[in-house]
Amino acid sequence: MAYTLVIHGGAGNITPAIMNKEQEQEYTEGLQAALVAGNAVLKNGGTSVDAVVAAISELEDNPIFNAGRGAVFTKKGLNEMDAAIMDGSNLAAGALAGVRNIKNPIKLAREVMLHSGHVFLSGPGAQEFALKQGIDMAPDEYFFNKSRYDQWLEIRDSDFYQLDHKEDNLKGVVPNTGHKFGTVGAVAVDIHGNLAAGTSTGGMTNKRFGRIGDSPVVGSGTYANNKTCAISCTGHGEFFLRAVVAYDVSCLMEYRGLSLQEACNVVVREKLVAMGGEGGLIAVDAKGNYDFCFNSNGMYRGMMNHLGEQVVAFYK
Repeated sequence: MAYTLVIHGGAGNITPAIMNKEQEQEYTEGLQAALVAGNAVLKNGGTSVDAVVAAISELEDNPIFNAGRGAVFTKKGLNEMDAAIMDGSNLAAGALAGVRNIKNPIKLAREVMLHSGHVFLSGPGAQEFALKQGIDMAPDEYFFNKSRYDQWLEIRDSDFYQLDHKEDNLKGVVPNTGHKFGTVGAVAVDIHGNLAAGTSTGGMTNKRFGRIGDSPVVGSGTYANNKTCAISCTGHGEFFLRAVVAYDVSCLMEYRGLSLQEACNVVVREKLVAMGGEGGLIAVDAKGNYDFCFNSNGMYRGMMNHLGEQVVAFYK
């Protein structure tokens, strides 16, 4: 009856200096609620896919995370969300990009995987499919968050976009030294030994031109394969896309025989660092081994398993 659930709420410049006790408590409670929701599914013999959806839905409903209700604002002042889910037992996947007014994008991603006949839907077409499937919608007001809005107002008239958890300047990127937000994700192995991974995000503040990051891209931000591992990534998406991070970890395990931790270290602490990419990932394999691997100052993260063990952490 072994099972393991691992979650994240974003990685980046997360340090004690930028977090007060209240915020630490808020993030602890948010991560614990997601762990409890996903764990309940696994404990009752449910699938890893359903556990991942349960955990991520909880994070999407919590406005402190940059997904679902807490999604950041685009250049046009809209909330546009991306999400993906993958079933490691059969390599089925569902993904969506640039959707609006979808209460829980991860639930729509599961519908895409199970009922659309496709893998990846975007924009108005994805909305149309959501309506057909009876997915819960929410008005713009539901997604409005004053701290997110103020963050956007500061840079909306510039060509800058803003990364979560960044304090140093990159080309075209302005620092965010205020409240910290992040992409969310979950990976799990259920009692049947099946793996699943999911990721959900609101993307970058002030993003333009319909920008899509790594989160909904199978193999870059999200990947699951029973032979190897389940991965959900968070960080500067452009680098994760170029490095095909999630699939690369799986490949190192499948073709080079590396352990889960070894493969994660090679990709996140060597390959990504060499490219200048910051961020991290969560991972689990079919035996229940798990890893939180990141090259940034911190990552909101948590784990719960069949032994009753629980981890919730932020910093290095």
